[in-house]
Amino acid sequence: MRLFTGGRHLFRRSWTPAPSSVESLDGLGPVFNRVSCSGCHVKDGRGRPPKADGKFRSMVIKLSLLNNNKIVVNNKINLGLDLQGGSYLLLEIDNTPVIIQKLQSKLTSIKGFLKDNDVKSTNFKILDNNKISFVVDEDSLDKVISLLNDKESEINPYFQRFKTHEFIVSEKKVFSSNHITLQHSDYGLVLLKSSSQDQAIEIVRRRVDEIGTNEPNILKRGNDRILVELPGLDNPDRIKNLLGKTANLTFRFVVLGDEESFGTEKLLFDDGSESIVSKRIIMSGDNLVDAQPRMDNQTNQTVVTFNLDRVGAKKFAKATSSGVGKKLAIILDGRIISAPNIVEPIIGGAGRITGDFTFQTATDLALLLRSGALPAPMKIIEERTVGPDLGQDSINAGIISLIIGFSLVVLFMIIKYKIFGLIADLTLITNLLLLIGVLSLFEATLTLPGIAGIILTVGMAVDANVLIYERIKEEVKNESNKILAFDSGYIKSKTTILDANITTLIAAIILFILGSGPVKGFALTLGVGILTTLFSVYFIARLMTALYVIKNKHKENLI
Repeated sequence: MRLFTGGRHLFRRSWTPAPSSVESLDGLGPVFNRVSCSGCHVKDGRGRPPKADGKFRSMVIKLSLLNNNKIVVNNKINLGLDLQGGSYLLLEIDNTPVIIQKLQSKLTSIKGFLKDNDVKSTNFKILDNNKISFVVDEDSLDKVISLLNDKESEINPYFQRFKTHEFIVSEKKVFSSNHITLQHSDYGLVLLKSSSQDQAIEIVRRRVDEIGTNEPNILKRGNDRILVELPGLDNPDRIKNLLGKTANLTFRFVVLGDEESFGTEKLLFDDGSESIVSKRIIMSGDNLVDAQPRMDNQTNQTVVTFNLDRVGAKKFAKATSSGVGKKLAIILDGRIISAPNIVEPIIGGAGRITGDFTFQTATDLALLLRSGALPAPMKIIEERTVGPDLGQDSINAGIISLIIGFSLVVLFMIIKYKIFGLIADLTLITNLLLLIGVLSLFEATLTLPGIAGIILTVGMAVDANVLIYERIKEEVKNESNKILAFDSGYIKSKTTILDANITTLIAAIILFILGSGPVKGFALTLGVGILTTLFSVYFIARLMTALYVIKNKHKENLI
């Protein structure tokens, strides 16, 4: 499964045209038609690639993980932002559209609710983009307030789950009219913003993953901010452009006048020209299943093809059937991308978006459409680029600290326990190799606190050996058989060592689950270090100790 996932990531990744940008690891060439395998080989490779300028119909490319019939896994430890350098972006969500949309939906629900309860109400409005207002007669005032504040109310249902209402109801008399106002409660507003933030994080993650950045760090900051850390990305312009777009796609008819019953509005093309379009939305981007950049063989222009789900396909077929001869405006974030004429009904749920695209812009547009629209607009309020020099200084400092700490520990163990100290030191080296191997196998991200976790592992690994050796000294005093004394020392110290390491492991697991960024990196190296320590102490060190004791059991003072 791991190899399959890795291969799929390579298949879908957008590569860089040759020469490569990072040490020849992501360059294409000498012949390529797209910047990703999925650009030509549709349906994850199950579909036949399109004909490319009449030169060929298909090409087979081998991304090999095999060498001499043996699996070679080129996994490595990824460096975090503090070590590798990269980009740091802090995004802020503008939740005003989300709040307005929620109020509009609630307004419609309230109208139906009051009608079902035989309450006459008029003059429904949304005031200041944060509250609903309507008017009821004097006889219905108490009934309306009671209905809206009812703990069992279906129109204000939060109380059952959160012991508070979604909306706060207030009443004000203006002349002879009774004005009812509904405004989000503090908890209702927090829950709404939190939901919007969760959706935004998921979509941001999809967009970042498609770029091919290793181990991005995407975190919540409050209720309306998102932190994005991109290790190794020193040119954030493209990702900024992708994250800054809401990607709200709609299809609407172009109208010649104001005859549209749904209303009209003027929208601009990218070239600055304008057109009048209907406010009636034929279909939105929610119905998109897939979008890919393609080369039109007839016009030799880059287009974006899209596929719709079953519901979207029916809507699109019905709209294009009734709209033959009309122009269909394709609108992204309030700007018209293109407005082609409908020559014939489009059935089957597939279409294409034309425009003045380069292949890069078409690729980015397809990426935005695939990842989905953000629930609310976002803006970048803070941006930093961390240079690799700073990261290299941290790596050098960490390595020096590790060497000094390791050397002092090795020296102490040899002086204190002589040959057994040497065994402990060899075990420690093995432990470090195991730790690095496990981190590489899972392609973990190493941060500066992670290096601190490795250094801490060195101390903890030696501590286990010290406990064992001190216990062995006590057993040797009371046991004439050297082999039994050494064996008893390992057995009787096991409970103490396991208790100490398991409690530390629990703390590391909690840090990993609840922590983020560097804290999670520290918890990971510490947790893996504990496991490798227990293995190396009770399997490797015990084996070497047993072999030495058996061979030298006749000596008077073994330890």
